[in-house]
Amino acid sequence: MATTGKVIKCKAAVAWEPNKPLVMEEIEVAPPEANEVRIKIVATGICHTDLYHLYEGMDEGGFPAVLGHEGAGIVESVGPGVTEFQPGDKVIPLIIPQCRECRFCKNPNTNQCEKGWDGGDDVKVFDSRLTCRGKKVLQFMGTSTFSEYTVVNQMAVAKIDPAAPLDKVCLLGCGISTGYGAAVNTAKVEPGSTCAVFGLGAVGLAAVMGCKAAGAKRIIAVDINPEKAEKAKVFGATDFVNPKDHSKPISQVLSEMTDGGVDFSLECVGNVGVMRSALESCVRGWGVSVLVGWTDLYDVATRPLQLIAGRTWKGSLFGGFKSKDGVPQMVKGYLDKKVKVDEFITHNMTLDQVNDAIELMKQGKCIRSVLSVSPQ
Repeated sequence: MATTGKVIKCKAAVAWEPNKPLVMEEIEVAPPEANEVRIKIVATGICHTDLYHLYEGMDEGGFPAVLGHEGAGIVESVGPGVTEFQPGDKVIPLIIPQCRECRFCKNPNTNQCEKGWDGGDDVKVFDSRLTCRGKKVLQFMGTSTFSEYTVVNQMAVAKIDPAAPLDKVCLLGCGISTGYGAAVNTAKVEPGSTCAVFGLGAVGLAAVMGCKAAGAKRIIAVDINPEKAEKAKVFGATDFVNPKDHSKPISQVLSEMTDGGVDFSLECVGNVGVMRSALESCVRGWGVSVLVGWTDLYDVATRPLQLIAGRTWKGSLFGGFKSKDGVPQMVKGYLDKKVKVDEFITHNMTLDQVNDAIELMKQGKCIRSVLSVSPQ
């Protein structure tokens, strides 16, 4: 391409400070250095984690930054030492790298990587190849997809089927894979089991879909928004429960519905109170509850007897998928019509409308908005 080796000037939505709208700016994107890939972002989703960084999770030290981490695009150029990718490849940037060399990557029991950000800490911003108005702009979660171009380490890029529509499969870069994988990889939902999914945003609906794919016979969707009931059924929910419709704790409601509790529960909200309710909704003896929703602002607690009685409480980061391996598998699942993606998209907008899309998510008026960033 004519831009290879040159600084690219392009549009990006820059977060200059917390709690303020993003600003459309012209930024400069430097060429990729060793082991890096420069990507033309074609489409990106907006995830609650973007909002978390903007409104809750970070102080001024995390700004200015280009947010966005649920994108898909086309390789524009590669830096020295990159052999896995070449210009023109369709790719998805990854929020968790897979170096394939560290003790975590070699361990089948985890999808974390020593060379990436530590999932036990706050959401990370990194040094970047992005500048604006003469200032360095931080890269969000190693990806920064609210930009027409971005530079990503090759460890955090997945090459996908060239037949995949980028304005759909961008959502597999975070939310859908996170929820679906939490059910099939982390909870390991079993055929014939009973499940409860708390929170019916994109991650929760994907968890419902994962429970169904794993063969659960009963899937109880739990949300305080009654408008989510019909949407949940599209993805496989058999029941819908609104905690606001009951005077007793939701864990007690579910226990009564299921003769003592569900086999598997998944918390997809990021609320520590809901996390406790999800655990306590599990049957004693063998119930498994998975924390999927993101927060690090509060402690989570329960009575020890809940665990002593035989329940398992565990967490799931990016659905337990080893990223370079798992994302292309999810794309294949979509192309084979085994994984729903289109049904999550409620709004199609442009990058210029990013603040409108953020408002839709803040107000709970969308499942996923997909922003068109660059023409394919």
